[in-house]
Amino acid sequence: MSNIISLLQRSDAGISMPLRAAMILFALVCLLPLSSCRSDVKSADSGRGKIRIVATLFPLYDMAKYIGADKADVQLLLPPGAEAHSFEPRPGDIVKINEADVFIYTGGLMEPWAEKILKGAVNKKLVVVNAGSGTRMLHAAASGKNRPDGASDPHIWLDFDNAAIMVDNILRGLLAQDSAGRGYYIQKADAYKKRLAGLDSDYKSALAACRHKEIIYAGHYAFGYPAARYGLKYLAAVGISPDAEPTAADLVRLVEQIRKDNIRYLFYEELSSPKIAETVAGETGAKMLLLSAAHNVTKEQLDAGVSYFDIVSKNLENLKVGLECR
Repeated sequence: MSNIISLLQRSDAGISMPLRAAMILFALVCLLPLSSCRSDVKSADSGRGKIRIVATLFPLYDMAKYIGADKADVQLLLPPGAEAHSFEPRPGDIVKINEADVFIYTGGLMEPWAEKILKGAVNKKLVVVNAGSGTRMLHAAASGKNRPDGASDPHIWLDFDNAAIMVDNILRGLLAQDSAGRGYYIQKADAYKKRLAGLDSDYKSALAACRHKEIIYAGHYAFGYPAARYGLKYLAAVGISPDAEPTAADLVRLVEQIRKDNIRYLFYEELSSPKIAETVAGETGAKMLLLSAAHNVTKEQLDAGVSYFDIVSKNLENLKVGLECR
């Protein structure tokens, strides 16, 4: 608890007011008798049963749920339908993290709040998995003021090699908390990576012969990884932050590119207003197709058991239509 108080007292902690308020409330809750925030939270080796896993983003949730299967209780920290880039945890979320056996996040780019919370974690048995560790990072191409040159692209799970590394990182976290399930977890992780390899092969084959080689995306810069991997060009309306608003020049650039190359389809992003895409489509006559970066899903999708594989497979179907692939 002293770690949390010390962090909050520092003027240079760099904690936003909403997150600071959440951490203060969390600290006060943890001072109550019989609080669930105590540092002796039971873990999987105590005979309790399933490993409790908290994952920040949907791809991590899907990977952990597949690998852990009936040996794990996996929770998605990001509320269904919420925007991933601007999310900050509430007091209840901080409690969930401290009650977990394993906490999984992608790294400081997507979840800058995570490391600040972990510094004050009272559950000293918590296994922390930085799923992005060891992945290959790309930088957003310089193209207008919305995409500063050298900005790192945090959407690492959209590269299937990176996704396989993330699976291995999650596997290590589960093994650290439940070594008795080693064979089970390894088998599940291998099966997941086999499916990733199959998808990669499908993408390479399907996108090898297309009339168009450029993704026009009326959303934030999220598809640099698949574009680079499969030899495609990529033009997004705004930069890496989805909070950025496109300028008139940005929209003109998209319209001119569509007209210049006689492109019949443009793509829009999930869980955001399609207003930008509708505006460009109205100017050009292009049809709209969804291209989901899989940060998150709706409550209906989560309840229906939609998987990461479902999302990226649907992306491929829409890319084949939008790029007019043979």
